[in-house]
Amino acid sequence: MPTHYKGTPKEVLALDTFIKLTRATDSFSNRLSQYGMLENLTVTQFGVLETLHHLGPLCQNEIGTKLLKSNGNISLVLENLEKNGLVWRERNPQDRRMVTVNLTQKGQELISRIFPNQVKAITEEMGVLSPSEQETLGNLCRKLGKKETS
Repeated sequence: MPTHYKGTPKEVLALDTFIKLTRATDSFSNRLSQYGMLENLTVTQFGVLETLHHLGPLCQNEIGTKLLKSNGNISLVLENLEKNGLVWRERNPQDRRMVTVNLTQKGQELISRIFPNQVKAITEEMGVLSPSEQETLGNLCRKLGKKETS
């Protein structure tokens, strides 16, 4: 459904595009969640485990930056992952502000098991777009995310 706002053509186009982008993202995420691949993890918890799986131990603030999450949000996510035995945090003795986050064996086993299924589900959902369309969409998303001009 397009916007009902009666602004300038530029405003209406921007709002309609925003609505389509938001609905597509929500719909895509909802379909992925129906696969049940994340088990009991939230999307952000999965993102933390996946980031550590592929990049290795990272400082807590680096994880937040990579996932575009606030320090407070990441702290809570890490606390819950730690309670579940999936990560452990280590303070730097020279700089107590620096906290390195590591996967536990249990966390490594979990992400190694569920990540391939998530990749398969994403690949299947993206299959409605041709490879060229996926590349174009990726470029447009990057441009919008970084607010780059042509």
